[in-house]
Amino acid sequence: MAQGHEQHGHADHAHHGPRTLPASLAAPEVLSAWRMRALIVAVVATVLSLLFVMVPGGKTHMLRGYLLGVILSFGFAGGGLVLLMLQYVSGGKWGLLLRRPLEAMTRTLPLVVAMFIPLALLAKKLYLWAAFPNSEMTEQGLLNHVINEAQAHSINYKRPMLSPGSVLVQTIFVFAVMLTFMYLLNKWSLQRDADVARGTEQSFDYWRVKFENLSGIGILIYVILMTVLIIDWVMALDITWYSSVWGFKFLVGQGYAVLALSVLSVILLSKFEPIKTILRTTEQHDLGKFLFAFVMLNIYLTFGEFLIMWSGNVPEEIPWYLSRIRGGWWYICTLDFCCHWLIPFCLLLSRDLKRNKKKMVWLTCFMILARCIDLFWIIEPNFPDAAGNLHLAGNIGILAYITVPLAVLGVWVAYYLTQLMARPLVVVNDPHLEEILEPEHAH
Repeated sequence: MAQGHEQHGHADHAHHGPRTLPASLAAPEVLSAWRMRALIVAVVATVLSLLFVMVPGGKTHMLRGYLLGVILSFGFAGGGLVLLMLQYVSGGKWGLLLRRPLEAMTRTLPLVVAMFIPLALLAKKLYLWAAFPNSEMTEQGLLNHVINEAQAHSINYKRPMLSPGSVLVQTIFVFAVMLTFMYLLNKWSLQRDADVARGTEQSFDYWRVKFENLSGIGILIYVILMTVLIIDWVMALDITWYSSVWGFKFLVGQGYAVLALSVLSVILLSKFEPIKTILRTTEQHDLGKFLFAFVMLNIYLTFGEFLIMWSGNVPEEIPWYLSRIRGGWWYICTLDFCCHWLIPFCLLLSRDLKRNKKKMVWLTCFMILARCIDLFWIIEPNFPDAAGNLHLAGNIGILAYITVPLAVLGVWVAYYLTQLMARPLVVVNDPHLEEILEPEHAH
């Protein structure tokens, strides 16, 4: 790869000619080995998780840890879908590099749908809207001091949206629409590469307009539907909680994690053909800047939400934050702040780091871990026993928050790699392909 030596006039001229793609654009065989490792991690984590069945409170934390793993997996699959549509609307060379990983993420949606089934069956153990599905049961729970007046009022007020039947219908509808978008985008992607007129301006324009028309409205629809799903399955863990930016905050969090995984995938694959040919330092630097943008947006939304509610000091709003900063949770809050925001922000300021493959691999892995910490901070404090959970003495079951999400993510990663192997890694009918094969000018 040329490094801009043409400016000095003593590099071999052959180095500055257009590169050519290898004869085979198929995924390298190493993906099979990576998939096997993911499955091994999933099996080991599952075995370790089953040990918590015998621990007091272990089953409860296993279910909560499973929720974390499912929401993280949904973030990758759904976030991959919206980021794919964003690429089609905005264009750019970055899409040529990330399109196949993003498409592979979207095709894991059927697996994510299956992951939601245990949550639906065991919803009564997590959600008040499922445990008290009608007014009579809510009144009885209030009389028995199982719930307080604020919770009873919220359950009754929100019942049109948050009830077992309503949530089930909403979830089925949301996934049906997402699966439709997934099917069309993946189907058209193969058809575009097989177009007999590929490589011509007419073909480029036809497919560009077709993808833009679907993706433009698709982004809006996804934001609305994802907000509904996240309200049902995450926000409603605290039935009294209100936030007008909840969905948008999760949307940005999904982009944060999806970009980290996509960049990680591309950089690891750049050791092998065909990604080795098309990943230039210029594009890697651009992907690093894209990551940096999502980190800043994540900081802005999360801190902005906190600042507005804290300054308002409304009794119905601030308990959500108080339960996440009091006692031992202050350490988790600080850890979340440092890992999710501060460290990625500071490191991605470095131009050299964004161009260093090894450092970017470590950073993207760290960002995925930070997303897990953030979800733990969001999910666990919703439960009444959370205040006493941050110690291992008599509460070893909380370690299920490590093993169970690891098992779920291991299964998801294995399926993601399976989908990544199913198609050529380079889109050939793209106007940016010729440009990305030009000599490297970064130095």
